[in-house]
Amino acid sequence: MIDFSKVKLVVSDMDGTLLNSKSEVSKCFFQLFKQLQEHNIIFCAASGRQYNSIVDKLASIKNEIFVIAENGAIAKKNDKILLLNSLASEKTINVIPVLREIKGANIVLCSQDSAFIESKDERFIDLFQEYYRNFHIVDDLIDVAKTTPILKIAVYHFNSSEVFIYPFVKHLKEDVLLKVSGQNWLDISDEKANKGNALREVQQLLNITKEETMVFGDYHNDIEMMQEAHFSFAMENAHKDIKEIANHTTESNNNFGVESILEQLIETKA
Repeated sequence: MIDFSKVKLVVSDMDGTLLNSKSEVSKCFFQLFKQLQEHNIIFCAASGRQYNSIVDKLASIKNEIFVIAENGAIAKKNDKILLLNSLASEKTINVIPVLREIKGANIVLCSQDSAFIESKDERFIDLFQEYYRNFHIVDDLIDVAKTTPILKIAVYHFNSSEVFIYPFVKHLKEDVLLKVSGQNWLDISDEKANKGNALREVQQLLNITKEETMVFGDYHNDIEMMQEAHFSFAMENAHKDIKEIANHTTESNNNFGVESILEQLIETKA
């Protein structure tokens, strides 16, 4: 068994990691969270999701955890904003026409309090609401970008973001941060807006080191976060690139991969 005695902070991605394939958090996790608290171990959820969507999934503990949302564009503890990195409006305005040219791409502009789409595709709108609880359907996203600070542009493709979106935007990587954040999602953010930078902000606030941090993830938007933790775990269902950089692996998100390691962590602290 790995010696987890130094761990003071646990950070977990949501989709494909803490959430199962039905987008549910297990009852077991909430029980383990209480035990983490008893050992003064802090929990942080880190996701590409909207802040409101994350705390909705973790409603019973939302006031007791740190939250990194929109892939690190924003970090919060309760209502206090710890970090905020918006995408320059001119960059947002320039990227939208490029994305509109991609067949099958659905564009989401993510602000601090809401999300905006111009898609009329009912199938996408139904799916999109799982990740973005506060949203508006608008006629023109460029009009939104002119007046509203945007934290992230999320782009969805029903088949594959890596195959059908990334090749058409990779030329933009000198100006913005591009992250294939899931099988179907690609995120476009400010260069500084990643989960790793946000995690460092949380670590510095808590005076917790990399050697005292445990992280769980499954996709490319977790790479920088993995690099900020000595105890980095790739899920069994993770992208191969994540498995290569993580120091450890665990079971899949459908087989309680996060929970099994937390049980070991608590045993180490007992």
